[in-house]
Amino acid sequence: MKGIFYGWWIVFACFLLAFYRAGTVGFGFTAFFEPIAEETGWSYTHISIAAALRGMEMAIFAPIMGFLVDRFGPRKLVFGGTLTMGFGFILLSQANSLTMFYGAFVVLAIGGGACAETVLMTAVANWFRRNIGKALAIMSCGFGAGGILVPLIVRLIDLYQWRATFVILGLGMWLIGIPLSFLVRHKPEQYGYLPDGDTAAEETSSPESQNTQDNKEVSFKGGLKSRVFWHLSIAEATRAMIAMAVITHVMPYLSSVGMSRADAALVATAIPLVSIIGRLGSGWLGDIFDKKYVLAGAYSLVGVGLLAFSCMQVPGLIIPFLILYPLSFGANVTRGSIVREYFGRVSFGRLIGIMIGIIAAGGITGPFLAGWTYDTLGTYQPIWLIFAGVAIIPVILMLTLKPRNV
Repeated sequence: MKGIFYGWWIVFACFLLAFYRAGTVGFGFTAFFEPIAEETGWSYTHISIAAALRGMEMAIFAPIMGFLVDRFGPRKLVFGGTLTMGFGFILLSQANSLTMFYGAFVVLAIGGGACAETVLMTAVANWFRRNIGKALAIMSCGFGAGGILVPLIVRLIDLYQWRATFVILGLGMWLIGIPLSFLVRHKPEQYGYLPDGDTAAEETSSPESQNTQDNKEVSFKGGLKSRVFWHLSIAEATRAMIAMAVITHVMPYLSSVGMSRADAALVATAIPLVSIIGRLGSGWLGDIFDKKYVLAGAYSLVGVGLLAFSCMQVPGLIIPFLILYPLSFGANVTRGSIVREYFGRVSFGRLIGIMIGIIAAGGITGPFLAGWTYDTLGTYQPIWLIFAGVAIIPVILMLTLKPRNV
């Protein structure tokens, strides 16, 4: 009886790693804004800078991790990353000054870079070709499912205060991440497999093998010179600017328009959970239809969702926001699928690492702009409306993307 292809165990391990990392470092950070500000007196802008430092994991470390994962494989990186992230959380619990607070976030960013999309996507992409969309979709759902941890983090803060909660999260990172790192492996050929679990005969006779990028790899330098690479990078950087601003400020924003902290936490939880539908849907659609149109559709939901988000005082608009905006997170899946389709897998880690580094410029800018807008104007509405207009840029970039063979 033929067993389960080992690549799916790697998808499972990466799903859980993404789940915990996203729930604590990503979506969960919004729950710490108000408690930290109340105890320390730091402004939202000051705390938002910490979120920007967290973005260093993509801006600085993602390209580095891309080179390292192609050279050494993902296991060593994930193991070291989980250890470092645990220390970063514990350091945060001891922060009594902004300097120490920011320093702890730098440590967290270094560890997070080894457990972020660059490494996890490369680990999965090396093991799949035909099913790349589905495999990346399932792995990416871990980032969405991490939203389940937001109410738990809110509850832990209420019970034990924010400092003790950071210690708990650090210990949890070690407990979960270290064992999972040993499940992750590099390329299937090193263990006697082929992508998708094919045999040599299936690999040769498969129709897909006649037109796959595995047979016509694009070099790292060739990928960097490609217009496709830059269209996708700029589009994703724009989306990241908006996404990180919303994720980081969703709870303080909803509190500012009169929503209770408990209800705001439910909304913060719903965003990543609903995004699971978008991630799975984009992965499935991307394996069937032209991926650029799937991406353009995901990007179009960003602007429409932001318009609803900017008017939360209007009864009922929370519903279209929670339906439309989270579905746009499916772009995370299709981005990796397009890179695999256009450029192959030999340079996948390096190219996706550089791309995520570029994307991080938007991810760093978004939370800072939102925090500055609120501190300056006393309201978030102007920045949400500006972001809604800017969201048309990624749609245009995808619709003008050239076909793969051009």
